Amino acid sequence: MKNQEIEKIISEFSRWRENLYNGLNARKETLIELIDALSSNQQAASVVELSLNPLFRRDYNSLYKGIQEFLPHQNEKSYLEQINRLFDAAFLTINQEKSRNYNLLGIDTTPYPRAYSATLADRTFIHSPNPIKGNKPISIGHTYSVVCALPDRNLTGNVPWVVPLSGERLQSQEKATHVANQQLKKIIKNSLFPAKQLSVLVVDSLYSQRDFIGEQVQHENLIPITRVRSNRVFYRQFISQKGDSPSSGHPRWYGDKFDLKDETTWTNPDEVSQCFFTTKKNRHLTVTISAWQQMLMRGTKNYKMNQHPFTLLQILVKDEAENLIWQPMWLIVIGQNRHQLSLVDCYQSYRQRYDMEHFFRFGKQRLLMTAYSTPDVEHEENWFKLTLLAYVNLWAARHLTTILPRPWEQYLKTNESEKITPSLVQRDFRRIISTLGTFASSPKRRGYSCGRIKGYKQELRTRHQVIKKTQKNQLSKVTTS
Repeated sequence: MKNQEIEKIISEFSRWRENLYNGLNARKETLIELIDALSSNQQAASVVELSLNPLFRRDYNSLYKGIQEFLPHQNEKSYLEQINRLFDAAFLTINQEKSRNYNLLGIDTTPYPRAYSATLADRTFIHSPNPIKGNKPISIGHTYSVVCALPDRNLTGNVPWVVPLSGERLQSQEKATHVANQQLKKIIKNSLFPAKQLSVLVVDSLYSQRDFIGEQVQHENLIPITRVRSNRVFYRQFISQKGDSPSSGHPRWYGDKFDLKDETTWTNPDEVSQCFFTTKKNRHLTVTISAWQQMLMRGTKNYKMNQHPFTLLQILVKDEAENLIWQPMWLIVIGQNRHQLSLVDCYQSYRQRYDMEHFFRFGKQRLLMTAYSTPDVEHEENWFKLTLLAYVNLWAARHLTTILPRPWEQYLKTNESEKITPSLVQRDFRRIISTLGTFASSPKRRGYSCGRIKGYKQELRTRHQVIKKTQKNQLSKVTTS
């Protein structure tokens, strides 16, 4: 790279570091070193082991105090101000240059298992994948909802990078769609978010409910793309023909039924498109996208979905022998400006949603995202948000990374490469900070604590029962009796 390009990259990284440092409130220097230690972690398997990292020059008790005092939960105004400052710092790391004409966002939830933490409040049964065949994919703990910006794959070398913007814990009686609505509302209202530009939101079938889609269609320049289950039933939009006599009573909204599991109810698609791609194993696949325009779903009193027609997509992936690779995938594309996207754009945008799965996997394996065991819910939330900042730290430093291959990694080149992954950045992050420096000053020991007063007895923590969510039919019986 030229000297001017290097100076520009260093300047952008320094700006992120400065915004991050200014976004922190209490114990800035401890937290900035903790984030750096997490970003360069290669050996620590627990949170306390991060205190042995060379980039963390303080004692292990400072590490815990930094986590505990990271966010002021007692003062809601100060809490929201600091969250907004950290969001601004993370959002400014996104390169606005892109080959597509829209911004891409993704939302998903991830489990935080705490099966053996009896003194932790608000635990409930959560979905947690189980690799053992036959076992139920459940655990006990918390669930977190995360909103990420999905950068243009053409500019990241086709590496599944994301930029986490928000991470909130779902309370035991909260729905994921309700929390996601609140997160998106805060992000879109932020002054840095380009609300006047076209934005696409990709989500899985959990968010295909009316209480989520009905809220998102109110944003003029937002196009939600959500997957739907293959047993859903939709309707064609009813269009009255000329010459039909006006009928008395309620006007008709819904036309013929469109049952996804019954092919006899399907009509000919309004548009069909194909694209081709080759896998890493040199397997040639054909993607056929069929689209039905002006479709409707049943609404409710609060969400009149008859006013919001959508485009229904069916995705078929076949190999060279015309064999179906996966089961057909159904997508909903809704929004006022949905026609500005081609069918291929819709499919490729939804495919990029899986980058969040790579992010969660990397966060739990390398950033200790679910390794912090604490009986305090607020401290756990603080730690989860710190791991999100550590990932943004790696994202901001990706252009400064030098590839350091291990002896058995002969496929990695030591020179410049387009495929800079989060693992490679984490491997070289210590050198980057040691070269460019940090905002944290050297620690000064203030003496030794005298410890607890003799005879002091610590009270036992309250043990909490696991909360089991009540089904709707059971809840109605309780309220009527």
